[in-house]
Amino acid sequence: MSYPLKGSCQCGCVTYVLHEAPIMVLACHCKECQKLSTSAFSITALVNAGSIEFHGEMAEWSRVADSGRVNAAKFCPVCGNRIYHFCPEEPHIIKLKPSTLEDATLINPSAHVWVCQKQSWYQIPEGVQVYEKQP
Repeated sequence: MSYPLKGSCQCGCVTYVLHEAPIMVLACHCKECQKLSTSAFSITALVNAGSIEFHGEMAEWSRVADSGRVNAAKFCPVCGNRIYHFCPEEPHIIKLKPSTLEDATLINPSAHVWVCQKQSWYQIPEGVQVYEKQP
């Protein structure tokens, strides 16, 4: 895959350019990610904050996670599409929602987290890291 890659929300009001490969791609099976994705899990690409540039206004929402840390999200205020999550205590890492990329072929999780809350009907592929909760 060659970089940069472009991405956007559903309506196109928020766009971005990713200049380098993600650090890691995760599938999170926690109940909150199931609500977010309206599916069995949510996909997140961990990227260096300096490797991505965003264009367009975004709204913000946050909640306190089980760990006690803040989990914040940026999303398009027009279509509501989540673009990324972040922890204010770790501003150098962006938790990009990679399904918003024009070329989403990098969506191949190398790890599955919070599998203690995984839907029983989903089978995790062999050869990936598995964590009961957050590593």
